[in-house]
Amino acid sequence: MDEGQYYPRLVGPSHAAGGTTVLELRGELDILAVSVLSDRLDDLTGVQGSDLLLDVRAVTFIDCAGLSLLSRARYRTRQRGGRLRLTGVTHGGSVARLLRMTGLNGTFEIVSDEEAAEEPAAGTAGSAEVTDGAGTAVA
Repeated sequence: MDEGQYYPRLVGPSHAAGGTTVLELRGELDILAVSVLSDRLDDLTGVQGSDLLLDVRAVTFIDCAGLSLLSRARYRTRQRGGRLRLTGVTHGGSVARLLRMTGLNGTFEIVSDEEAAEEPAAGTAGSAEVTDGAGTAVA
């Protein structure tokens, strides 16, 4: 079974700007989604000193497997001297609710949408690269 066919839009466009990689996660972060996303996040968090901003505003559901994926990404990033932040964690949203229920809301660095918007926009820096959900560069 190719899980990618059932979860084709889990990852929105990502961009790197100002040394920060911004990755938008979408849909349901459950055990099947994790099997699709784990390699992509491992690639991003395996780099020494990476700065990763995960935008979770379009996540409609997250369970313990999705939380484990976020926790693993946070751990791998910190082990390599990097930083992982979450944005789009709305008060009534599923990610905020699960973080609160598990007592992990203070574990992740959460930035407001306004702070995330202050990140240099893709296309304004000469070295910014925009990729699709598969990591392929797009114009």
